[in-house]
Parts: sequence; C-alpha cells; structure tokens
Amino acid sequence: MVTMREVASLAGVSITTVSHVINETRSVAPATRERVLKAIEETGYTGDAIARSLVTGGTKSLGLAVSLVSHPYFAELIAAIESEATRAGYTLVLIDTRDTAESEQAAVRMLRSRRVDGVLLTPTSGSAALPELRRLGVPTVLVDRLTVARDVDQVGPENVQATSTLVRHLAELGHRRIGLVSGQPGLATTDERVLGYRLGLGRAGLAWDENLVRPSLDPLLGLISGVVVSDHQVLVDVLRTARARGVRIGSELALVTYDEVEWAELVDPPLTSMAQPVEEIGRTAVRLLLSRIEDPEREPETIRLPPVLRHRWSCGCHSAA
Repeated sequence: MVTMREVASLAGVSITTVSHVINETRSVAPATRERVLKAIEETGYTGDAIARSLVTGGTKSLGLAVSLVSHPYFAELIAAIESEATRAGYTLVLIDTRDTAESEQAAVRMLRSRRVDGVLLTPTSGSAALPELRRLGVPTVLVDRLTVARDVDQVGPENVQATSTLVRHLAELGHRRIGLVSGQPGLATTDERVLGYRLGLGRAGLAWDENLVRPSLDPLLGLISGVVVSDHQVLVDVLRTARARGVRIGSELALVTYDEVEWAELVDPPLTSMAQPVEEIGRTAVRLLLSRIEDPEREPETIRLPPVLRHRWSCGCHSAA
C-alpha cells in the first residue's frame, strides 16, 4: 500500500503538507498543491479514510443499506445514488440487507464501523435499524419504503394516488370486478398500494371485496375481468400464470401494473404501467442526506415523487396514448 510518506517524498513536501491537501485543513500554495495532487495520481495513493475522519470529522462517504435481490429496479436506484454522491465528492459504501431485519441491522452496524457520514436505508419489514440510527444520531434518509414517522428524512414514490389511478383507468374501460395482486406483506409500499386500490374502487363507485386481493393471480381467475399488479416481483408470476392458464392479457384479462420494467414494450401486449421516477428518487435522497449532515437540526422532510402512467395495450385499450 502506498503511504503518505511516499507521496510527500515524490512531491518534495512534508507529510503535513500532503495531509493538508488531502483533508483541506489548511490553505496550500497552488503550485505545491498541484505537485501533491500529481504525486497522488502517479502513486495511486488512496489514503486511510478512517484516519482522515479523526482529523476532519468525516470520511466523505455515504452508506447505502438496501436489498440487492428484492427488486430489480434497485439497480437503477443505486446507480442514481452513486452518481449524485460522486458528483458531491462522496464515495458510496453499499451493503446488502437481504431484506431481513437481522441482516439489515448487521449491515447498518457495518456501515457505522466504516464511519460513514450518513446512511441511506431502504427499510425491511420490522426494521430495528432505524430506531438504532435515531438513537445514535446518525444522519439518515429512508429511500423508497417510507414510514408515517415525521422525525426522519425520507423520499420515495407516491403510491396511494398512483394505484388509485390504475384502478380508475380499468373502471373507465367498463370493468366492475377488478382484482389486486398484492406485493410482499408487511412492507410500507404494499400497504400503501392496497390503500390506493381501495381508494380507486371507492372513487369508481365499486365495492371493496377482500376476496379480490390476493398475493397471486390463480385464485382471482374467473372472479375478475381486470387486475392491478402491485409491483415488478409479482408481475412476472402473474404473466407466467396467465400464460399457463391460457388467459390472454388485454382481451380476456385487462392488466395494469405499478412499476415500469425495461421489457414492458417487448411483451405482447405491451404493459400499461406506473413508472417510478427512480433516478429522481435516488438523487433527491442523496441531497436530503447531505443537507442533514450539514444541518443536523433542520426539520425532517418527507418527499413523495409522483410516478408517470405509461399507457400501452395490456389494459385492453386498442391504441397507445
């Protein structure tokens, strides 16, 4: 490993000067600074972030605790978060929560051991990590899965009104028996989309029937003419079930889904979906966290960003909007 002493020797300066350039703890003459930066580039010196944090009070790194297997769209979210963090001069430390409360708590503690300046967290059901982060005063922003709490910064998609819009779209096409294939139980996103489904039924003058809300399509077949799919994970199973049962999407069963997928226009018929503003969610989360780090006493914010309806043919419409 390249040391600070080697960088100093190559640049012809003291170790103290190298430290001042790296940590920005004192003004250094431009020519000297340039020699130090050139020496860092030539040697590939990365330094010791933990040691620097003892001097500067921060590691210029942000932690992201998220499940890497629960949702394909998280890859796009992570890319947006990393891009915004890099733009702000921070590195991103990524830890997989595996979508379990135990792994999540271990992941957050690992991030704390790395002395990250703040944590971005996509909480699991029954999360114990958030209370711990609150108690320790770690700057934290919840991403995607939001809570009703008002004492934490959080940013994610708007779920209730968006799901209501999907239900109303099917109702406006004449469907009176509309089912919901729900997502993973216990998650805030699932609960909010069920609420949106009920709201949409009410606005369309349709009665709530708990028998029409199921985690899979099979028990709904024969009871419904239209279906709202809660998220990408269950969407694949719904399409697989429809094919296995010989049910033609768009003609025999109208389908709309929350979550845009990259292959939405490649299937037949193309899928009508609510596309989450994933990049905007990721970038906003980083900005919120940096604001919290800069001003720990400011009022917490909850930001819900509206998804966009991508109108295609799976809903039974004969032409795309």
